[in-house]
Amino acid sequence: MPSLLIAGCGFLGEAAAGFFCARGWRVVGLTASAESAARLSAESYPVAAADISSAKNLAAVREQHGAFDFVLHCASSGRGGGDAYRKVYVEGTTRLAAAFPEARLLFTGSTSVYAQISGEWVDESSAAEPSRETGRLLLEAETIVRSTGGCALRLAGIYGPGRSVLLRKFTENTATLEKGGGRWINQIHRDDAVRAVLAIAQSGDAGAVYNVADDQPATQREVYGWIAGFLHRSLPPDGPDDPTRKRGWTSKRVSNRRLRALGWVPDFPSYCVALPSIAASLGVAAPTGSGEG
Repeated sequence: MPSLLIAGCGFLGEAAAGFFCARGWRVVGLTASAESAARLSAESYPVAAADISSAKNLAAVREQHGAFDFVLHCASSGRGGGDAYRKVYVEGTTRLAAAFPEARLLFTGSTSVYAQISGEWVDESSAAEPSRETGRLLLEAETIVRSTGGCALRLAGIYGPGRSVLLRKFTENTATLEKGGGRWINQIHRDDAVRAVLAIAQSGDAGAVYNVADDQPATQREVYGWIAGFLHRSLPPDGPDDPTRKRGWTSKRVSNRRLRALGWVPDFPSYCVALPSIAASLGVAAPTGSGEG
């Protein structure tokens, strides 16, 4: 059976572990803390706590669990800045490649490395010149992965069961239409992202980059319009752009054509399609009836 080491059993990694186990893969998960590993102790796959930036920690993982066909690096920086990004992504990728040289690395980066701001379509051949240090560190990690024959997965904004930043902001009344809401937003459902990992593991080209995004980029106004329509509420008010955005302010439409060429098709081609199930998972109910007497 094929084998997979998942470095980072968070929102994406935990779902990936269950998905690959169900398909007969041997899966081992890694978490940053013993507490997180304990939370997953009842799962059908073993989970160990390990610092992926530590050669010693990874040597212990290899000694206990052996070699792997694939290593999925989807660990989180924990909302940290440059230092955390360098440790988790650059150092972590370097250590994983050294500890498991026989494995094909799959690294989940971000479409934020595309810094375009004019709403243009971008694909994997487009310039990736992020303005923030965090984005540049993601590119550095990509370079390490690709040099080993692994693949870089540039994920759009990820959402899924129990998680949607845009829906949360809307329901908490903290959402605004930044500069009128014309900024383009790219998203991907967690479960479609997991299936993209499988498609790339099975059919991806060595050293390639793949954008992992749904079929329908939408402006911020469109996305909040979908939510407003679903909840029978008004659009959020206009507001300024967010200068504190960690990976920089961008506005582009991300093409998934290269990923689709592998045979991958999203179950949720747009956020609008997924919205009812996401709202239900968050306990957000659409009003019943028209509200008219």
